[in-house]
Amino acid sequence: MPSFDVVSELSAHEVANAVDQANREIAQRFDFKDTGAKFELKDFTVTLHAQVDFQLKQMLEILKMRLAKRGIDVACVDAKEPRTTLSSATQEVVLKHGIDQETGKKIQRIVKDSKIKVQASLQGDKVRVTGKQRDDLQETIQLLRKSKLDVPLQFNNFRD
Repeated sequence: MPSFDVVSELSAHEVANAVDQANREIAQRFDFKDTGAKFELKDFTVTLHAQVDFQLKQMLEILKMRLAKRGIDVACVDAKEPRTTLSSATQEVVLKHGIDQETGKKIQRIVKDSKIKVQASLQGDKVRVTGKQRDDLQETIQLLRKSKLDVPLQFNNFRD
């Protein structure tokens, strides 16, 4: 029976490359010279360090641009509130990946409500969709691409 998996994955290598490129851009920009502004990556969490709050906003835009150029969907970016002290400002940006229970149930509900002859089952951090015809699976992929979910979705492991 044909099937495919709905996942939300990030390439750790591409994220690291995007953060490195953003650090290089910060080092080259005139308005960030000698400010100590930098990006730090640890386990899909990027920490932005700067002197003042408005620099964090500029750095966040640079990070989003670099992630987009590396093929990472910007919808996975979850920026926390900036923390400012007298001498510095920091902000954490969490890159969301994986499908949690709630999002998995939303995907299942979307598929079930569409009346397409397929079944969706939640399996850990992915949703497996099975059906009798390949056309139904392709229609389901189009339906999920159009749906407004808060995580970027990829479709892999398509079996015929």
